Amino acid sequence: NEESEEELSVEDLNTIGDMYYFGDGVEQDYEEAVEWYKAAARQDYDLAQYNLGHMYRNGYGVAQDYTKAIQWYKKAAEQGNSEAQNSLGDMYYFGDGVEQDYEEAIQWYRKAAEQGNGKAQNSLGDMYYWGRGVEQDYEKAVQWYKIATEQEYDWAQYNLGHMYRNGYGVAQDYIKAVKWYRKAAEQGNSEAQNSLGDMYYSGQGIEQNYEEAVRWYKKAAEQGYNWAQYNLGYMYRNGYGVAQDYTKAIKWYKEAAEQGNDSAQNVLGIIYYSGEGVIQDYEEAVKWYKKAAEQGNSSAQNGLGIMYEDGYGVTQNYREAVKWYRTAAEQGNDWAQYNLGNMYYSGKGVTKSYTEAVKWFRVAAEQGNSNAQNSLGNMYYSGKGVIQNYEEAVQWYRKAAGQGYDWAQYN
Repeated sequence: NEESEEELSVEDLNTIGDMYYFGDGVEQDYEEAVEWYKAAARQDYDLAQYNLGHMYRNGYGVAQDYTKAIQWYKKAAEQGNSEAQNSLGDMYYFGDGVEQDYEEAIQWYRKAAEQGNGKAQNSLGDMYYWGRGVEQDYEKAVQWYKIATEQEYDWAQYNLGHMYRNGYGVAQDYIKAVKWYRKAAEQGNSEAQNSLGDMYYSGQGIEQNYEEAVRWYKKAAEQGYNWAQYNLGYMYRNGYGVAQDYTKAIKWYKEAAEQGNDSAQNVLGIIYYSGEGVIQDYEEAVKWYKKAAEQGNSSAQNGLGIMYEDGYGVTQNYREAVKWYRTAAEQGNDWAQYNLGNMYYSGKGVTKSYTEAVKWFRVAAEQGNSNAQNSLGNMYYSGKGVIQNYEEAVQWYRKAAGQGYDWAQYN
């Protein structure tokens, strides 16, 4: 092997490494690839040094070793290898094998970007977008994303679509958003496929078309993108662009939920609670509510509060109900605020307090919750927790009645 190494050029040595890496004409063998890369890297060949850095970074054919990865990336980067410069930027960005240092990351990204490396140009855009290592500047982010799209880099196309959709650093333009999402989506970028689905769903920048929305959601969902799985579940649940199919809806919600998507977990809680297209199962509802609630999903926190208040799928526990209602209420969830008001009104799990009840009814009522508006009306009517005031009561009853709340119409 050593004799043949001496006869081969560094390019050849690296190419043989690539053949073993990709399994091209030979059986894939990362360890063998590493040996060939080493042979070329020792002769100071930048591409092989970069490849060797990649092997150490990912633990392919060697034990994962960020320090060695950085050593080899640096050797290649100092020779002007833009991929190595970009990878060094990543190492400093994530703090892999070095202390996290956004400013150092930017220096390496910039070196690679100036050589036309699309990934690095996009990463520079990201730094300006998030304000990491530089002052946040959407216009500069757009500039770098635009430059990166010239290399047909899919993430830059997606990011540029995002900027146009939201009017960040550019005038909001749905048509341009669709154009850039489509370019990235056609390259197989799952987030862009999902976003293009969104545009078809909402009819923004393109004619509304649920079937097309489903088609793009499906492409992204099949690639494992959890938001697309959630969206596809939503389309099947509601029969938008497809025949309504609860089995398929639940399948896609579960795929998203198992990836930790709290919105999907919450919807599964609702589905099992109400028995929508499945056999009603309170314990299963509690399981999914809990997963989402622990991730901070206020709707699920409220749902979990209901389960504890009513003793559905769990042992009835008013204090636990209050805990979850409060957690959601403090996040601004109007139903949880209303439910917490009721707990104070009846003294369930808390010391009875009409003043506290009024406080929570009011914050929910001001968010337009008709139940809370009616309850606040009742408090003013009866003078509980507030000074009795019929005019104020009527005002709140009117607001609730205007939303079609039956009891308020009766009141």
